[in-house]
Amino acid sequence: GATHTAFVMEHTIEQLAHKAGKDPVEYRRALYTKAGAKRHLAVLDLAAQKAGWGAPAPAGWTRGVAVHESFGSVVAQIAEVKLENGVPKVGRVVTAVECGTAISPDQIAAQMEGGTCYGLSAALHGQVTLKDGVVEQTNFDTYRVLRNSEAPKVETYIVPSANPPSGIGEPGTPVIGPAVANAILAITGQPSFSQPLVKSV
Repeated sequence: GATHTAFVMEHTIEQLAHKAGKDPVEYRRALYTKAGAKRHLAVLDLAAQKAGWGAPAPAGWTRGVAVHESFGSVVAQIAEVKLENGVPKVGRVVTAVECGTAISPDQIAAQMEGGTCYGLSAALHGQVTLKDGVVEQTNFDTYRVLRNSEAPKVETYIVPSANPPSGIGEPGTPVIGPAVANAILAITGQPSFSQPLVKSV
């Protein structure tokens, strides 16, 4: 349930920040500080620092942020997004993760990269349709997935922690969808109420 839960929660928070006229990172920072959510605050701050949040994004690009906890780990992602003919393109994703004691940093980075691309594939293109009670998609020629040429650059930063090691296989997947949707909201002013995002922009 982490994927759709993260999307609903983080895109809702983004809409609240948008309506309040607040910076999305500062809005979350205030929530986490009030709640005493130190791990969430740590990943948010690290991702914002490494992504250069507060400085202008590269020309033509907009940043979106999302934070989610799953499988005992907390991940923040900032995605740089632009629309090309109405279709979102993700160029760079800055990821900060607090997964307890980092046993194998290279493996953590690899899991974040793979999970991000897997989640981005689902958020942008993943759709199963039925016709006369039969699934129409039978293979990758009819079920669209992320292509190599569409994969963003993923940077992973690990928050130093003395907590016990926690999950790292899936926590990178739920965060990218809302991060992209939040960037689209910043670009268009319109929230995304459904996925895949390529059909909702």
